[in-house]
Amino acid sequence: MYEFEFETPATVADAVAALQGDEAQALGGGQTLLPTMKQRLASPSRLVSLSGIAEMSGVSADAGTVSIGGATTHGAVAAGAGAYPALADLAGHIGDPAVRNRGTIGGSLANNDPSADYPAAALASGATIVTNAREIAADDFFDGMFGTALNEGEIITRVNFPVPEAANYQKFLQPASRFALVGVFVARTSDGVRVAVTGASETGVHRWSEAEAALSANFSASALEGLAVDADGMISDLHGSGAYRAHLVAVLTKRAVMAAG
Repeated sequence: MYEFEFETPATVADAVAALQGDEAQALGGGQTLLPTMKQRLASPSRLVSLSGIAEMSGVSADAGTVSIGGATTHGAVAAGAGAYPALADLAGHIGDPAVRNRGTIGGSLANNDPSADYPAAALASGATIVTNAREIAADDFFDGMFGTALNEGEIITRVNFPVPEAANYQKFLQPASRFALVGVFVARTSDGVRVAVTGASETGVHRWSEAEAALSANFSASALEGLAVDADGMISDLHGSGAYRAHLVAVLTKRAVMAAG
């Protein structure tokens, strides 16, 4: 490691102030940032910890919406988001117990790893990402691999998830990292069905519009017969080819629909 300043603000306003200036970096659970710093791939001069900000922690449910503070750990989401079972189940299968007890939903969304689970949940649910400055619809938040609509120094303070009529998340686990080799989140509401895919595409988390149209007309696995995902633009690496990932998207979408139904 190397020398850096470490600040522990008690309020969002204090955190925003501490992030002003060059080389300051917000720190959630540190599950991505700290390993990156150890490998000298990032070298912020100041870390601003968000874990002690009470207003950014906790899970609440009201009027069909589950609201989760940005500094809430995966374990706390798994335990507290019972009003949205598919989301609670997703959180309960992120990483291992050590990761779930440190990693945060805000950190995961802000990092937008192309194989992370929460981006699929947010996109499929039509969630709203609330920051210290504004509210951002999930459809407008994600911007390619590791890219988001967040501005410099902007903090995710809360994420609001509308609870769908039915939902399920299916993940094909990459056993070494426990990230999703491919993950599919399906959510059905009165307005139709949304299908979000993580882990598969070179553009990061995205919606599968053809499946959404078919499932909105007939919410059953049979509605997906004959649909296939184009392998072009899919991630191809030592864990699986683009064609393999494309195949998994279709398989996992069917499984998610069956489980949700």
